[in-house]
Amino acid sequence: MTDRRNSFANGRVAAADLRGQVTADQFVDPVMHRVTLPLTDLRAAPDGARDRQLVLGEGVEVLEFREGHAFGRAIRDGYVGYVPAAALSADVPDPTHIVAVPASHAYSAPNLKSPEICALSFGARLRVVSASGAFFETAQGWFLPKPHLRPANAPFADPVTVAQMFFGAPYLWGGNSIWGLDCSALVQMAHLACHRPCPGDSDQQARDLGNALPEGTPPARGDLLFWKGHVALVVDPEVMIHANAHTMSVAYERIPEAIARIEAQGDGPVTAHKRP
Repeated sequence: MTDRRNSFANGRVAAADLRGQVTADQFVDPVMHRVTLPLTDLRAAPDGARDRQLVLGEGVEVLEFREGHAFGRAIRDGYVGYVPAAALSADVPDPTHIVAVPASHAYSAPNLKSPEICALSFGARLRVVSASGAFFETAQGWFLPKPHLRPANAPFADPVTVAQMFFGAPYLWGGNSIWGLDCSALVQMAHLACHRPCPGDSDQQARDLGNALPEGTPPARGDLLFWKGHVALVVDPEVMIHANAHTMSVAYERIPEAIARIEAQGDGPVTAHKRP
């Protein structure tokens, strides 16, 4: 069965490389766009439920614009859906840097007392064009503190360290930013920051990430623990970190207690223990 999350076709239009594989009124080559808002939703349908979110500068391949929405595919993981047309532009230079702290502000001048333009989440992508004192200037004419940016070609080394930056961030189903994220987003953002491929949803991650370990294998830093519809990152042999609905936040939890609590609340046992 075709998974709509990764099928770049909607009946009206399909990617040209799917000709002969799917039925569509037209087959076209996608056009590269980037997100121009601090945060936008990627939805299952134009007015449907949020599947995921995209932050500033993320790439989206677009097949069509229709009634205020773009049908596209996220570059980061191939997730397909609908994005507000107003959130995208084809005229955005390739980013050189990412926001590498939980959140930052874009300022109107290279001065900490200048009015802020917007807040940006970890992972937002920008093109730096110059430097002024303690600030970088971006292609938009914004100014961001130098310590908040990291070259886009300089990956983090440890996904767990990245995930720990989100400690206390609020839980949000389908969220992908410091202002709200879910369990799979925490895992994905942590791995992508280390330039490690990672799909967007926990069932996809359980399928694609790492090697399954035999039952009883002691957890090690960086391991992934899966339940039906949930995933957590192992911090050390006793503790995990996860975005969860129990605390409605990104939180640490002792692994034995978490396993017992999740099973007691009716969500079943651990379904997989994997090591990327």
